[in-house]
Amino acid sequence: MIGIISYGAYVPLHRLGPETKGWGFPLEKAVAYYDEDSLTMAAAAALDCLGDCDRNSIDGLYFASTTSPYKEKLTATTVAMACDLRNDIVTVDFANSLRAGTAALRTAIDTVKAGSAGSVLVAAGDCGRLGRPRDSFDQNNGDGAAAFIVGNGNPIATIEAAYSVSNEMLDVWRLDGSRYLSGWEDRFMMDEGYFKVLPRTVAAFLKKLDISPAEISKVVFNAPDRRRHAEMARRLGFAPFQVQDPLFGKLGNTGAAFTPMLLVAALEESRPGDTILTAAYGNGADLLLLRVTDEIAVIPGRRGIKNNLARRLIIPEYEAYLAFRHRPPEGHYYPPARPSASAIWRERDQIFRLYGGKCTHCGTIQYPPQRICTRCGAKDSMENIRLSDRRAAVFTYTLDRLAQIPPFDLPMVDTVIDFEGGGRGCFQMTDRDPREVAVGLEVEMTFRKLHTAGEITNYYWKCSPVRKPGSAKEQK
Repeated sequence: MIGIISYGAYVPLHRLGPETKGWGFPLEKAVAYYDEDSLTMAAAAALDCLGDCDRNSIDGLYFASTTSPYKEKLTATTVAMACDLRNDIVTVDFANSLRAGTAALRTAIDTVKAGSAGSVLVAAGDCGRLGRPRDSFDQNNGDGAAAFIVGNGNPIATIEAAYSVSNEMLDVWRLDGSRYLSGWEDRFMMDEGYFKVLPRTVAAFLKKLDISPAEISKVVFNAPDRRRHAEMARRLGFAPFQVQDPLFGKLGNTGAAFTPMLLVAALEESRPGDTILTAAYGNGADLLLLRVTDEIAVIPGRRGIKNNLARRLIIPEYEAYLAFRHRPPEGHYYPPARPSASAIWRERDQIFRLYGGKCTHCGTIQYPPQRICTRCGAKDSMENIRLSDRRAAVFTYTLDRLAQIPPFDLPMVDTVIDFEGGGRGCFQMTDRDPREVAVGLEVEMTFRKLHTAGEITNYYWKCSPVRKPGSAKEQK
């Protein structure tokens, strides 16, 4: 049977919420930090989805976003390397549409059905679909990512049917080079677009399948805000208990990743036999009908939506958010030098896959990899070993208050960490409160953006404190 084998998600740790001074809204939303973008979040969701799966079994990676970091360069290849997938896989980017996530998912299903791949990893992420400060886009849009493995075997949810329609319309858009989203008159967008297209599409789909709304266990669909989401549920004919919580007030509208993230949330709470209707709107609509199988009960634990939402750092002031999302760094900060494309290419396994070296003579793990073993002196005896999925502990650290990083993130925390099982390396620490940093602090690795200079984005791994779900903490 072809279907979804696994799922994963990522919600940024940082939040704007009622506790944020100057925010002015009673809602909370997730916001990616300055060292995150759609690529890094998609990688985090993909890694959550992979879990302990055999990475050599993945035959393709599809990346979906409206905010890809490059206009001309494949993002899926970078995500695939961060996930330590094989090189001989299909990599494709899906872009420019709020339906990019569901389009990538449906294409993955068709790819597996056609026999072109045994399994495909789909990762959708959106970051920085900006509105102007305090407008409706700014109030409602959030950041996040979701991922699925589509394969043929023992899926947790089978794909029962799919349906799509196209609708040419200028309702919400962003021109190439524009920083902010644009939208036409609100009533036109809703009455001639969203409220007309999606109900007709869902009704036609259910009629084609000879299914009534009452037979659907859970319906998942995107919307620009909570009020429109509630109105759409009423127009579609579903009872409140059938509608998946859209997480407005906790997450925000995450663009191309929104419907996939809500699907992850629905799967987290589903039971064998449940049917899930998934609908994404944007210049038309994509619909998928899924049926949950018995495998849902035995899937290994994922961080998913629920656990990610429970891990939070509240940004104390709206001005701090504006500093890294809307304004260039000020003060003593100087832009970094342009990264070297040739150096990145030479060290790509170390940079993206986070490969260390393990001596085949004495078993010592070293990072970065060395030609000469630091313990036994054996030459050219190293084999690659992945360190990105290992926990670690802080061996020592320093707080650098003069570091050339954006001033709002000072002091920079530079650490030396010891990996479980062996290996020691130097990494910056992110998503941290400098007051909590201590020798022995347990950390995990996270793929991040170091900086962008000379139109090149420099990606690398950082460490971050391992956080257990709990109450919100204010970031100082």
